[in-house]
Amino acid sequence: MKTGILAIALVTLTAVACKTETKKDNDSAAKTEVAKDVAMANISFGVRGNCEMCKSTIEKAANGVEGVSKAVWDVDAKKIDVSFDDTKTNEMAIHQAIADSGYDTEKVSANSESYKELPGCCQYDHEMSMNQLN
Repeated sequence: MKTGILAIALVTLTAVACKTETKKDNDSAAKTEVAKDVAMANISFGVRGNCEMCKSTIEKAANGVEGVSKAVWDVDAKKIDVSFDDTKTNEMAIHQAIADSGYDTEKVSANSESYKELPGCCQYDHEMSMNQLN
């Protein structure tokens, strides 16, 4: 009888301990997820360009900046949407990377040497409107 009661008590304690440990793991995961969300920033700004080749180059330049998780350039609107970790980079670093690849942004003009190396279809009008609403 004593052995049976002792076995039941041991099983109960083990179950409670496992449940508490699982809760701690879940709390830790939730805190990590919140911390990641807090550091992410989303911005949109204009970038001049003409075609799908421009899109590829502009997105590659923005995505090449450490901390950028996603960059999508809209060919028609001449606008890029960027998500990034603001503890690793900032908006001006993204503008600069795009400008270094040969494309004007709202805040930084293109690197002239890089612009000259763009394919003919990508050499855009430097006066074109940017960040247009669809």
